[in-house]
Amino acid sequence: MASASLGTAAAPARPGATLLACVAAEGSAAHPWPRSPALAAPPEGSRNLADLLHFLCILHGRYPGVVDHAADRTVDRGARAWLAEAAYAFAGERAYLARLAVAAGPLPSTPGAGDSDAAVLGQRHAIEMLACSERNGCALGAAMAVVLDWAAIRRALDAAAHRLGIEPPAYRAADPALVASVADAFAAAPPAGRALLFGAQQILVQHYGLWDLLETRSQARAAA
Repeated sequence: MASASLGTAAAPARPGATLLACVAAEGSAAHPWPRSPALAAPPEGSRNLADLLHFLCILHGRYPGVVDHAADRTVDRGARAWLAEAAYAFAGERAYLARLAVAAGPLPSTPGAGDSDAAVLGQRHAIEMLACSERNGCALGAAMAVVLDWAAIRRALDAAAHRLGIEPPAYRAADPALVASVADAFAAAPPAGRALLFGAQQILVQHYGLWDLLETRSQARAAA
């Protein structure tokens, strides 16, 4: 059996690079609904955006959030320093999200609302479990995925803000190069790297599922 020599074998991807690739390929940026004109376009745009804002409040609008829980469970000094800054920045994001949700008005009436309510509560539970995991690296990876994927979510939030006459503040938490560097330093040992990537990927699964849910709710309202 042929095998690659040590001089020609490809080096394994670093955890930080793998994390960034996962966010790009599996997160909100990869879902068609956030980029769909229907998300914000009349006549259903207002209801679609209200849906988005209220469901995001369910997942990420409460304190303590994913980043806060991760900060309580991470002992690595470099990771804790990054988490402290990210937690401060994300507190501003919660305030921004709450302001948008109030301005958007109540959650729109939607056929099958009971099922979708149960689904988003299940997602919130899954996210909280990841954020509170005792597996070294899992909560940190979850926090990193939330912070990085929020940059894509923010584009939809800012579209809502413009429709509502609200000036979007700058999003200061997501520096991909810095996050990748912190992930690489933390995940020098393979078990920590695997836990970090597991936590991140599971957050992305929940975010992608949220976009599926929001698109389905929009289709249900259109068909009613």
